[in-house]
Amino acid sequence: MPERPLLTAHWSNLLLLNFAVPPEAIAPLVPPGTEPDLYAGQAYISIVGFRFHAARLFGIPFPGHTSFPEINLRYYVRRTVGNETRRGVMFVREIVPRRAVALAANWIYNENYITRRMRSELEMAGATLTTGDTTEYAWHSHARNSPPRSGEGPGEGRRWNRIAARVAPPHKHPPPGSLEEFLVEHYWGYARGRDGTTREYRVIHDPWMVAPADNITWDCDVAPTYDTPLAEYLAGPPANALIAAGSPVKLYRGRRC
Repeated sequence: MPERPLLTAHWSNLLLLNFAVPPEAIAPLVPPGTEPDLYAGQAYISIVGFRFHAARLFGIPFPGHTSFPEINLRYYVRRTVGNETRRGVMFVREIVPRRAVALAANWIYNENYITRRMRSELEMAGATLTTGDTTEYAWHSHARNSPPRSGEGPGEGRRWNRIAARVAPPHKHPPPGSLEEFLVEHYWGYARGRDGTTREYRVIHDPWMVAPADNITWDCDVAPTYDTPLAEYLAGPPANALIAAGSPVKLYRGRRC
């Protein structure tokens, strides 16, 4: 009998802000059995905002938890199994607005989900993303240096963090071997299990069409959001940005490598 996916959903309107980092910054972080995945000798990390639609766990929809935004920070790894190279992602932090979603993902995959107030906005001229359309994702966080409001102590103010961009040329499938293909075509996820071993899970979706993005907004108080050695590489503007239309996605159970 074919394995049943753990989670099914439709991921849409993915905005990827991509930052170049030295390979040696990634190498100490990768889980056992994997290695940094590089493009032309360069490592990348990505801030990815997107929307979940029609999310189902074991085929069951949970009211109030089927449609929501997510923003994650990820880097890229690969694992060799026989003659196969499995290219995948490692998530540093995922942000969602639903506490139950965060608890379930952390329990099932041992990920690093947190819950924050979030919002997303999409401005489209038609039924599908096209040139000139814009997408935005935002999340609430404590801002260490913001003025306090009534009832708050020093440095306890809150702020909205934002990522946003506009579709530049029309969407198309990325050329084979391109940086765009490297950034969006991954069909494996990796995580560290509670016992320290590496967990691997399959991700199935159709190849995504992507478009370069312009009018980029990267407005983030990095320190309160990302407690990671990679945070320093998020201080400047991204090296590039892409917008992917997305597709239905199936995620399977994690297995020990």
